[in-house]
Amino acid sequence: MKQKVVVLIGPTAVGKTATSIALAKAINAEIINGDALQVYKGLTIGTAKISEEEMEGIPHHLLSIREPDEAFSVADYQSIVRKKIQEIAARGKVPLIVGGTGMYIQSILYDFRFNSSPQDMELREELESEEAIALWNKLDTLDPEAATTISYQNKQRVIRALERVMSAGITQKEQQQDTGNEPYYDFYIIGLNRDRQELYDRINYRVEVMIKQGLLEEVKQLLSYVPKEAQSFKAIGYKEVIEAIDGNWPRQLLVETIQQNTRRYAKRQLTYFRNKLPVNWYHPEKDITQIEQDCQKFLKENNEELANK
Repeated sequence: MKQKVVVLIGPTAVGKTATSIALAKAINAEIINGDALQVYKGLTIGTAKISEEEMEGIPHHLLSIREPDEAFSVADYQSIVRKKIQEIAARGKVPLIVGGTGMYIQSILYDFRFNSSPQDMELREELESEEAIALWNKLDTLDPEAATTISYQNKQRVIRALERVMSAGITQKEQQQDTGNEPYYDFYIIGLNRDRQELYDRINYRVEVMIKQGLLEEVKQLLSYVPKEAQSFKAIGYKEVIEAIDGNWPRQLLVETIQQNTRRYAKRQLTYFRNKLPVNWYHPEKDITQIEQDCQKFLKENNEELANK
């Protein structure tokens, strides 16, 4: 019988943190971070990372486990989280994954397998030395389907796609056909959403709060020891602040740019969740009792099945 896992997803600023704490208390869960950026130390304000006080004693995993200049992949995430799920279940607790990075969560819930062949450092160095647009054109020749899903400006993703097809001879389509269809766990996905204008208002407000809390100062501190090219600085909020510092932007331009980019990101998150995952949708405040009841029912079904064996 597959391990039961509860998942809580939703777009940025929808209210996942408060809901996750209430749910964790109701179902005796430990929380696993499902956000790609909250794994980094020092990225606190811009990722709205939960504080010790907000945790209310609920154990949290995979927060601040990497230095901000370290690379961290979906494969890394999958490997660590699957071990954590085993550990949490062995303690008699419910594994509760909470976050908004759809690909990371999908890689846990389904049988995603990653190419584990050693990295060709000579190839990596050769690719790193080329201009982003030249790399994208090369990818468009070797794996045109992958090229349509990656911006030429995202040099690291283009390089990873090129490494896959040049080293392993596997196109993106072939990789997707070979993996990710069979559920790895028995899971229940709670999706949080709000009326679009309500969500956008929350996003706009959150960005204002982040600036007041010292997002610029956080980024300046990170820049004292982290290169601008670091993977962690590709995140919304951080990349705009770096551009603002370099271009001497006025405060309002910075705020409005982060707000706009975050709203667009929230829209992309919802599209991904709806297209890739079997989500049960709820409102974070109006449906909190129903969320708890539905999760308890899901978990109870497991116990009844075991009792009848």
